Amino acid sequence: MNGDDISYEAARRRMIEQDLKGRDITDPDVLWVIAEIPREEFMPPEQRDRAYSDHPLPIGAGQTISQPYIVALMTQLLRLNPDCEVLELGTGSGYQTAILARLARRVYTTERIADLSASAREVLRKLGIENVEYDVGDGSLGWPARRTFDRIIVTAAVPDFPSPLVAQLAEAGLIVAPLGLDSVQQLIVAEKHQGKLIERQVTNCRFVRLIGEHGFSE
Repeated sequence: MNGDDISYEAARRRMIEQDLKGRDITDPDVLWVIAEIPREEFMPPEQRDRAYSDHPLPIGAGQTISQPYIVALMTQLLRLNPDCEVLELGTGSGYQTAILARLARRVYTTERIADLSASAREVLRKLGIENVEYDVGDGSLGWPARRTFDRIIVTAAVPDFPSPLVAQLAEAGLIVAPLGLDSVQQLIVAEKHQGKLIERQVTNCRFVRLIGEHGFSE
């Protein structure tokens, strides 16, 4: 183990103790998987020394990797189990994808920017994470094949829950997304009952906008 590895490991421990456990992240599985995933591997070289700061950071193409606390919070809200199949909108760096994949049976992730999708796929392959399906396209339309998912996570801001996602969410399934038209959104978790969503507000948050038919225009 070289000095950089030791530095990253120490920074990861500090992040977990202060930024996650020090707030309201209590799910032991979420804490375990975040301790296992090397966040620095998903960062551009010029950002790696900031990998474990509790801030969103640029990853190129006008996109960001979410702050660790928000990643942990959204994962915790999903209440994942090993039987879950998860749809993720916004592959981005692939960091959230990797965390989901370690906790669920399979992850289906969609990204509109092909270069980001390819980069994320390569990092996950390097880490030995294989239970992921990738798609490049308009995530607001849901997964291209007609099917349902136990959990859906939207990692970019949307005006409201896109109707194709509601249709693809299984009964009693959970969806988490930042909703809002302004620069600050509300993180919402909703459960599907009899075809309708029962919503709960969680906290204010700030995400880049989801571009797409059921998101925002360019």
